[in-house]
Amino acid sequence: QLFRQEGTCYQQAKQVLHAAVPDRLQGREREMRILRQFLREHVLGRRPGSLYVSGAPGTGKTACLSRVLLDCKDELAGSRTVVLNCMALGSPQSVFPALAQHLGLPVATGRGRIRSLEKHLMAQGPMVLLVLDELDQLESKGQDVLYTLFEWSQLPSSRLVLVGLANALDLTDRSLARLGAHPAGSPQLLHFPPYTKEQLTCILEERLRQVAGDPVLDSAALQFCARKVSAVSGDARKALDVCRRAVEVVELEVRGQTLLKPLPGGES
Repeated sequence: QLFRQEGTCYQQAKQVLHAAVPDRLQGREREMRILRQFLREHVLGRRPGSLYVSGAPGTGKTACLSRVLLDCKDELAGSRTVVLNCMALGSPQSVFPALAQHLGLPVATGRGRIRSLEKHLMAQGPMVLLVLDELDQLESKGQDVLYTLFEWSQLPSSRLVLVGLANALDLTDRSLARLGAHPAGSPQLLHFPPYTKEQLTCILEERLRQVAGDPVLDSAALQFCARKVSAVSGDARKALDVCRRAVEVVELEVRGQTLLKPLPGGES
C-alpha cells in the first residue's frame, strides 16, 4: 500500500517533468509580451511583416510561440495560421507546395507554383500567419527561398505575416542581407537567451509543485541541477530530463526496498 501511494507520486513527478508546453512559462514574460504584441500589431492590424526568433535549443522559442498562439486563438480566428516545421520538408523549395496545400490552392509546378502563391498572398483576403520552425533548414545556395518568403512579408499589398524560428543568431545577416536595402527593411528580431540558474530552478520547482505530498526531489538537488545545466547550455529540456531521470532512479530504489521489507511475524 505504501509503495502504491509513493509510486503514484513518482509517476506524477515524471509526468510534470515532461517537456510539454505548460500553462505558464517561467522567465519568459518579456518574450511572450513581444510575441503577442507582434501578432496583434501585424495580424490583427492587417499589416504585413516578419519576425525572426533566435535562441539555442531548449530556451523556450517554440514553447512560447505555441503558448501565445493558444492564448490568442480567438483573436486570430479571422486569419489563417499555417505552422510548418522546416525539418520535415524534403528540400528548401518544398516550403512553397506545403504552404499552397495548407491554403487550399491548386497544385502547380515549378516557377508557376511560386507565382500563383505570390498572387494569392497579394490579393484581398484574410491575413495569413506563417510560422516556420527550424527556419535555417531553408537556407539554400542563392538563399532565394528565404529571401522570397521574407520579401513577400514586406510588400505593402501583402497579407503575409511571417514568424521564423531558428538557433542561429546571425541567420538574417547571412541569408537576408539583401533585405536590408529593401524599403520595408529587415525582419524584427527577438532573441531568447539561455535560461539562468534562477530561472531553471523556478521552472523545476513550479513543475514539481503540482505533485501532492512531500517534495519528491530536494530543493538543494534542484538548484544543483539548475546550476550545472545553466553553466553548460541553459537548456530547460536538459534540466527536465535530468530531474526525470533522478526520479526514475529514486523510484527503482524505493521499489527495491519495499520488496525486501521483512514480512510480519518474523518470516524471512
